[in-house]
Amino acid sequence: MSNDQPTPGQPPEDDPFLKKPQEPPTPPSGSGAGSESGPGAGAGSESGPGSGQGSGSPYDRAQPPPPPPPPYDPHAYGGGPYGGTDPLAGMPPLAEPGKRILARLIDFLIISIPLYLISLPFGGAVDVSDNNGNGESAGDVFTQTYSGHQLLWSLIALVVYVAYDTYFTHKDGRTIGKRLLKLRVAMLNDGRVPDTSASFLRAVVLWLPALLCCPCLWWLINIVLMFTDKPYRQGLQDKAAKTVVVSTA
Repeated sequence: MSNDQPTPGQPPEDDPFLKKPQEPPTPPSGSGAGSESGPGAGAGSESGPGSGQGSGSPYDRAQPPPPPPPPYDPHAYGGGPYGGTDPLAGMPPLAEPGKRILARLIDFLIISIPLYLISLPFGGAVDVSDNNGNGESAGDVFTQTYSGHQLLWSLIALVVYVAYDTYFTHKDGRTIGKRLLKLRVAMLNDGRVPDTSASFLRAVVLWLPALLCCPCLWWLINIVLMFTDKPYRQGLQDKAAKTVVVSTA
C-alpha cells in the first residue's frame, strides 16, 4: 500500500481513494473469475492503491516551468547595465555631445526669452544699468547681480526651469529640444523613462548651481563630461539621477 497521503481538508470528488469500492467475497475456486475477470483481480492489478498511484494520483501535480530571466539586471548600475558584460550592450547609441548641447540651448531659449520679456515691466531680469567699471571686485559684481529683484527673478527662473525639465523628462524622457534633436533621457539600469523623483533630482542638480551659484563653471564641467566621461558620457545631473542620454534616430 502506498504511503502517499491526501492533502488536508475535503478530498476532491474524483479522489480514487474516497470512492474505492468494497471488494466482494472471492468467488468459488474453479469458476475462473478470480483469475481473469473478478473484481478483486481487476482492483489489484489496475486500480489498487499500490499500483499506478505514482502516476495517476490527483495530488501528483506537474511543477510549473521556471519564469523567464529578466531582460535587464536590476543591480547592473556601474557594472554593465542592460544585461550584458559590455556596459553598452543592448543600449541605443549614446547621444552625441554636440546634439546634447544644441538641445539644451533650445530648451534654455524656450524658457529664458519669455521670462525676460515678462520681467521687463518689473525692471528686467538682467541689470543693464550703466557701469563704467570703476575697479569693482568680482565680489561686488556678484553682489550686484544676485541682490534685490535680480535674485527674485533668478529664483523664479530656477522654479520654471526645474518644472520644465521634470515634467518633460518624466513624461517621455524628452524635452522639446531633445525631441527636435531625437534624443531621450533613460534610466541607466534598465532603459525606462525616469520616474518623477529621478526627473526632479536630475533637474535640480542641473539648474540650481547653474542659476544661483556658478553658471559658467557649472556649464563648463558638464560640457567637458559629455565628451570625456566613460563609458556613458554622463553629466553631473546624470550621475546624480543614474540616467543616460541616448539617441532615438
